[in-house]
Amino acid sequence: MPHIPASEALSHIRVIDLTRVRSGPTAVRQLADWGADVIKVEAPESVEPDGALGASRHTSDFQNLHRNKRSITLNLKKPEAIEILMRLVEISDVVVENFRPDVKDRLGIDYESLKKRNPKIILASISGFGQNGPYAKRPGFDQIAQGMGGLMSITGAPGEGPMRVGIPVADLTAGLFCAMGIQTALLERQKSGIGQWVNTSLLQAQIFMLDFQAARWLSEKQIAGQAGNNHPTSVPTGVFKTSDGSINLAVAGETIWKRFVEAIEKKEWLQMEEFQDAKNRLKNRDYLNKLIEEVTVSKTSNEWVEMLEKVGVPCGPINSIDKVFDDPQVKHLGIAQPIETIPFGDTELVGQPFNLSRSPSSMKQRPPEKGEHNQDVLLDLGFSIDELNDLKVKSII
Repeated sequence: MPHIPASEALSHIRVIDLTRVRSGPTAVRQLADWGADVIKVEAPESVEPDGALGASRHTSDFQNLHRNKRSITLNLKKPEAIEILMRLVEISDVVVENFRPDVKDRLGIDYESLKKRNPKIILASISGFGQNGPYAKRPGFDQIAQGMGGLMSITGAPGEGPMRVGIPVADLTAGLFCAMGIQTALLERQKSGIGQWVNTSLLQAQIFMLDFQAARWLSEKQIAGQAGNNHPTSVPTGVFKTSDGSINLAVAGETIWKRFVEAIEKKEWLQMEEFQDAKNRLKNRDYLNKLIEEVTVSKTSNEWVEMLEKVGVPCGPINSIDKVFDDPQVKHLGIAQPIETIPFGDTELVGQPFNLSRSPSSMKQRPPEKGEHNQDVLLDLGFSIDELNDLKVKSII
């Protein structure tokens, strides 16, 4: 089956996908969903059975990561397979990999080797800790990066010890930053006419995501701690019980504070010294939160959200994932998109979180079976059917 672009935005770009697990596939998904011809290169079943890396093909996770791609198999331990890969490099724009840093050198597919075959090629690499340095050869795992990158030290309730975030945030952000790097390099190539090496790591991505918490340390030498559901500096911002659950409130700044106390009929708080300004409210956060919750338990979550939104106080429900996708605004945004898959038939997967007015993203191709497009891709490279059969017999594809 030929490439069917998911969008016209990147339909002129061909990507060789050597990635595995999550961070790399996340990067490549950004390109595939915007129309790039992504050729996913996998080890033959005889070399690496399905699920060998802990990611079975017929799972919701795999299907969500690998839509809009084509798949070929190459046994990269064999020189004939490396040569086929290099022939693909000659007609491609981007190669993406997330091996340990020394693997690509050992295979002979490092940037210097690739650019000899195609000076315009962009190599994008994701590692755990960087391409060099004292930790370069360590395997990278999301939770390790969350811990080393400081995130777990500021997540969770005070005094309860470090807490991981409920999604693989280091993997995901490293993948997204890698995709941004690739697109930046593609734009730069329009000026220079040559490619370059883009690289990032789980550790770099996680530290970048510390954002203002990192800046507080670098500029002010303040070490952030765990604040639970409370915002570290804005009070009152956090989770408050209602008669049937909980809601989030974000009462930031004096204007919204005034609106809030008027809305909940507690105008006398404006005169209390403990709550006079943001500094005092931060100092007396626990007392203020207790008083607020004595009020919020009197109504349902929906009643509070409806009432406070009308007067311009930011608030919202705390949804379980099923309620997320049942929300009318989420349905309106259309982020759950229909697709036909092999394991689940007609189903939905998570679509792109931004829109382009002229060249929207879509789900054109179901996630491929391993090696499903061997014949299409290799015939385009000039191989004959007999040669393909011979490659298969030799376990090269």
